[in-house]
Amino acid sequence: MAQIKSLNAHDRPPDVIRDCYKKYQRLPLTEIDGDPDIVNLQDLDPDDLPESISLVGWMSSKELLPAFDRFVEHEDSSPLQHAGDLIDNIPIFTHRCVSGLRLIPSLFPPAIQAELLSRLFHRDLSNPNHKTNVHLHYNVSYPVRPNTTDMGRCGTLNGLHSTGRQASFFEDDPARVLSPKNPKVHKPITVQNLLDKKLRWITLGGQYDWTAKQYPAGPPPPFPKDIARLLRAAFPETEAQAAIVNVYTAGDTLSVHRDVSEECDIGLISVSFGCDGLFLVGHDNADGCEVIRLRSGDAVYMTGRSRFAWHGVPKVLPSTCPIWLKDWPAYQGGGAQYQHWRGWMSSKRINLNVRQMTGSDNC
Repeated sequence: MAQIKSLNAHDRPPDVIRDCYKKYQRLPLTEIDGDPDIVNLQDLDPDDLPESISLVGWMSSKELLPAFDRFVEHEDSSPLQHAGDLIDNIPIFTHRCVSGLRLIPSLFPPAIQAELLSRLFHRDLSNPNHKTNVHLHYNVSYPVRPNTTDMGRCGTLNGLHSTGRQASFFEDDPARVLSPKNPKVHKPITVQNLLDKKLRWITLGGQYDWTAKQYPAGPPPPFPKDIARLLRAAFPETEAQAAIVNVYTAGDTLSVHRDVSEECDIGLISVSFGCDGLFLVGHDNADGCEVIRLRSGDAVYMTGRSRFAWHGVPKVLPSTCPIWLKDWPAYQGGGAQYQHWRGWMSSKRINLNVRQMTGSDNC
């Protein structure tokens, strides 16, 4: 039987890990750069590693390149670095106290990051099958294109194929109002409010119920095939069946938890975009934890014992979004329809957290 089936998503994290989380949640920003206990993933030198960090292998840039190029093959307007401009093979690190944890700095180059964001927010957020935290309290209506007579121009969206009259919320009228399900409890919000403040998560594929901490019965909506194919190239052991896209602004956090509602022990994939975040992960014996600074393009693969580790995000660091990503979705040279949202990513951290629910020998 899969080990994950013996664990309870409602369990309380150990006090030592909760205390560590609170410490970094309260740590002044001025003290972060000088904290010797924070692992700066992109600063690790494979030839001169701290005692607690080991190099366990390399990802081949040459082998990843076909998947990267295929992912952006329709992209013809991005001014960002081409997916193929990879300089070196990519190191894979682990930590001696967290068995199975794989830390991969700068896995996804700028063009891939920008295109992933475009597909997640312009296409997948506009798919009614993908629920968000906003659906819990609001009647979410979706933007549509005013007509479909010019689909030669509107049929693609930052390199991705649109279907029917689907449009991005970033193309919508920012003043359009979404009504609350219970007006006595919640006030109406605008699309501007939705994208700036209210949107905290999007579910893809298996629609995880955050309240009950379980997946609903019945077949889930299909996981986006293009994103699954891209992730499979880097993480072939995991079949992407469900994902949570977390949306953070500086000051936001993610409390300590374990992802143990699936039926499989298969590794969990995490990809970061935008502002830096502090990622806290508990030791194998739960007697302490590590804090890792993740930057845009970094990936974490939680396998083995780390698949069930306590983890959280105690802090998002403001003003750390890479300069080339700050203006997404209205980057220079493209995205003219998104000019109202220029600079949206400058204050955001996005995390794509992907897991396999069922369908393996470990289920």
